[in-house]
Amino acid sequence: MSTEISTPTYQPRLGEMLIHADFVNEQDIQRALEFQSRFGGELGSILIRMGALSEDNLLTILSEQLQLPILDGKNLPLEATRFLETIEKTGIEKDWWLDQQLLAWEAPDKTVHCIAQNPLSDLAHEVFLNIFPEQQVVWYLTRHQDLERLLDLVAKANTSRGFFGDTEDVNLLRELAEGAPVVEFVNNMLSQAVDQRASDVHVEPEERTFFVRYRIDGILYEHLNLPKERFNPIASRIKLIAGLDIAERRLPQDGRLNTRVSGQDLDIRVSCLPGVHGESIVMRLLPKERQTSRLEQLGFAPDHYRLFTQWIAQPHGIILVTGPTGSGKSTTLYATLDAVNNRTQKIITVEDPVEYQLKGVTQVQAHSDIGYTFAKALRAILRQDPDIIMIGEIRDRETSEIAIQAALTGHLVLSTLHTNDAVSAFTRLTDMGVEPFLTATTVRAVQAQRLVRRLCKTCAKPTTVLSDIQMQVNRVLPTELTGQSPQWLQPVGCPDCQNTGYQGRIGIYELIYMTPEMQPLVLRHATATELRKIATQQGFRTLREDGFIKAYQGITSVEEVLRVTEEI
Repeated sequence: MSTEISTPTYQPRLGEMLIHADFVNEQDIQRALEFQSRFGGELGSILIRMGALSEDNLLTILSEQLQLPILDGKNLPLEATRFLETIEKTGIEKDWWLDQQLLAWEAPDKTVHCIAQNPLSDLAHEVFLNIFPEQQVVWYLTRHQDLERLLDLVAKANTSRGFFGDTEDVNLLRELAEGAPVVEFVNNMLSQAVDQRASDVHVEPEERTFFVRYRIDGILYEHLNLPKERFNPIASRIKLIAGLDIAERRLPQDGRLNTRVSGQDLDIRVSCLPGVHGESIVMRLLPKERQTSRLEQLGFAPDHYRLFTQWIAQPHGIILVTGPTGSGKSTTLYATLDAVNNRTQKIITVEDPVEYQLKGVTQVQAHSDIGYTFAKALRAILRQDPDIIMIGEIRDRETSEIAIQAALTGHLVLSTLHTNDAVSAFTRLTDMGVEPFLTATTVRAVQAQRLVRRLCKTCAKPTTVLSDIQMQVNRVLPTELTGQSPQWLQPVGCPDCQNTGYQGRIGIYELIYMTPEMQPLVLRHATATELRKIATQQGFRTLREDGFIKAYQGITSVEEVLRVTEEI
């Protein structure tokens, strides 16, 4: 029996296939080819190092071009002994395998499975032809980090030194952080995060390992679990490109960088927080080219949309958007500014930080570290003859008092406040020291919001719900939706949604506006229950009820609404 080796057949050029798949553009390929002609290297690796391409997308095209299957990290052996047995059988020193970045293991059916940094290596094929002349040899493509993780396991077997080494030396760390393997790893980690629509990347060390997790649609998903020895060079690389001190590991640090990742220009905010096992690093990914959402795209039910557009058409007063961090408040405010920006009014914002730039709007960046606070910025803004003012967040009494002063002098003020629901906003302002009569006369309306995940359109399937939920929806269903049949669906999971059952997010809302009936209650410090009772008589519905309406329409699931909201 002769050895069967899956020999790749060449298809069109890699660059052409990548462009055809819309993974890169011609300019990216041209830059990569120029780099290749000067310094050498493989085209795919260069594109990854440039940040123009993620490894997952590269592997998809290479698999098609070379006719080699992709082996996911979950399907690779996790024990070094599997590889060491094969290494011992060949009689070739372990260092040779590590130098070639090549590993192999035998299956029970005697098939030899191989992964390598370069699966086209003539030397490797010749070695296997001589060593396994009677066995089938199958080659695979796999992610670079999965291969390195296994090489690290093999390198550490019966030795005290890891593949990257375990070092605290700052100069050596800087050298490692600027080396090709670490640069490629960090760029690829960011590219994969962008491809998977992640909003944040978490790098979290533990005693013996460290994790890379992506926040996608508000949920954290584990992406990688790697040996601790590799953490310091990777952390140093992130800190280096964010302009942070790689020698400082005892104090929190914040930095930022602008880069191009997977074809997108990104503003990345980096936060380092010292912990027991090392620094926890969080990177927030903010696409620069992200289009401002329009109000009608945010998920307002017809009655809520009509009500909110009436509020923002008012000439003066305060409109508050409330909710916890990550509930979409900034997106709502940007969409609101876009809706009112008709070029006949002066619109000024004060933010910390300015997340997205809006045409026709004067945006001011607060710098609390030099004493340029929201309050100081607002005092200057009032001398700029504004019509509409957006305050990133009302944080303290001074800011709230200036916002109220602006509302009393004929300005429309938009701002956010951290509260769990809409009615709590009135109590929160009182706690800040704002007099109830000022709240009652200046606050026009309050909106609370959350984000729920949208069901994946590819795999969601019909389901039934409890009669109590159906009755609850019937009681609060807007008139415009009463003729629609219920579309209750549940998540399943498929490749399109990374087997989560969800793809994207949409807002759920509760809206309260100041009426003559509510003003006396605010003046006498009424409880949230009393305020909610009056609001309910005016058509108010809770976040959970609005979420159930989205589930009724087949946009999200009942389980997702229950996860995000609390029962009142």
